[in-house]
Amino acid sequence: MAGTGREMTTVPDSKAIDEAEMEARLHGICFKTGPPRRIGVELEWLMYDPHDPARPIEAARLEAAVTALRGLPLASALTFEPGGQLELSSLPADSLTACVESAAADLALVRALLAELGLGIAGHGHDPWRPPRRILATPRYDSMENYFNRRGPAGRSMMCNTASVQVCVDAGQEEPGPLGLGRRWRLAHLLGAVLTAAFANSPLREGRPTGFRSTRQALWAAMDPGRTLAPPDGRDPRATWAGYVLDAPVMAIRDDGARWAVPDGLTFREWARTGLPRPPTQDDLDFHVSTLFPPVRPRGHLELRMIDAQSGEDGWIVPLAVTVALFDDPQAAETVYRVVKPLAETAGARPAPCNPLWMTATRDALTDPELRNAAVACFATALEALPRIGASPAVVSAVADFADRYVARGRCPADDLLAPLPGKEERS
Repeated sequence: MAGTGREMTTVPDSKAIDEAEMEARLHGICFKTGPPRRIGVELEWLMYDPHDPARPIEAARLEAAVTALRGLPLASALTFEPGGQLELSSLPADSLTACVESAAADLALVRALLAELGLGIAGHGHDPWRPPRRILATPRYDSMENYFNRRGPAGRSMMCNTASVQVCVDAGQEEPGPLGLGRRWRLAHLLGAVLTAAFANSPLREGRPTGFRSTRQALWAAMDPGRTLAPPDGRDPRATWAGYVLDAPVMAIRDDGARWAVPDGLTFREWARTGLPRPPTQDDLDFHVSTLFPPVRPRGHLELRMIDAQSGEDGWIVPLAVTVALFDDPQAAETVYRVVKPLAETAGARPAPCNPLWMTATRDALTDPELRNAAVACFATALEALPRIGASPAVVSAVADFADRYVARGRCPADDLLAPLPGKEERS
C-alpha cells in the first residue's frame, strides 16, 4: 500500500537555516494567536471485517478499499496510518455545528462504501482483537518503526493498533485571561488528564485486559520521552516549545533513497550546529515537528491528542463538543480552569503523560475520586456552555446522555468492554 501515507519521498529544495531562524519559525508557525473562532477534528478508525473482527484484512482487499475510498467526494482529508487505520481530518470550521455536520457527512459516505465491500470501521483507542501488523511500506514509516524498535515494542503498537479523536482548537489570544494563549496551554495539559479518563476506551489487547483503561495512552507513556512527553512547564509556551523541538531526537534524515538514515541520539539542535551529514533545511524542521507526539501539539492551533477513539456511529461527537465548549466559551473556560487547577498538585513536576495524574487517568479513569469529581464538574460546565456556542439539541443530548451513563457513575467506555470479561486483569 505504498503511497497512502503522508510523507514526502524526496527532500524538497530548500536552503539551510540556522538556529535563530529555526526558533523564529517555530515561534511564528506553532502559536498563531487571535480570538478563538476555528475548530477541527481528526477521527481515526480501525478497519475490520464485521463477520470476523479478529481476522487480519488481506492486503489486496484493503488495497481495493483504499482505492475506492479515495474516489469519494469528501470534504475531510483522507489518510491512512501504518496499520491501515483510516483517518478523516476535517477542514477548519467556524462553529461546532459546522464541524459536526461536515465530519458526519463524510463518515456516512465512508461507512456506506465500506459496507458494500463487507468492511466496517470501529472506534477503539487500541485494537482489541489483533496483534500489530504494519501495512504501509513508506520511507517515513520504515524509519519510524526502526527508530521506535530501539526502545521496545510500544512504538510499533502505537503505529499499527491505535486510534483517537483529536480535537483542534485555536491557540488563543495574546492578552491574558480565560482565552489567553498561556491559560489555554496550561488548561490543555490539566484538562487533558480528565479527558483521558472520561473517554478511556482501550482496555484490551488481543482480547485480554491490559490493566489500563486507556492502553493507547499507556503506550504513549512507554515510548521515547524525547518526543512523547509534554514540554516542561514554563511561562512562555513559545520559548518552551521551541526549545523542546530543537532538543528532541531526530527520527530520520531524509534523502532521495527508499531508506532514510535513522540516527541514534542526535538532537535537531546538534544536527543544526554540526551540519552533518548535511545541513538541515526549513523542510527538515517541519518534518521533524511532524514526528513529535506530545499530548498537546501546537500546529498554529492546539491539537489535543489524548482522547481514545469512541465507539458507536456518533460517539466521537461527545469529546469534540465537550472540549470545544470548555475552551471556546469564555465563561466555561474560566470555570473549568478553576476546576482543574488543583489537579496540578497531584500531577507534580513530571511532564504529562508520565506524571501521577495522567498515569492514574490512564489506569483507573473515573474510578479515581479526584478525576471523577473533576469530570462531573467539567461536563456540567460544558452542558451549560453548549447552547451558548450554538450547539444543536442533538449534540447537547448526546453529551448529557454520556454524562449520565458514564461520568456520574464513575465509569468510562472501557468499563463496558471490561464488564463481561471474567478473571483478573493482567498488567502490560
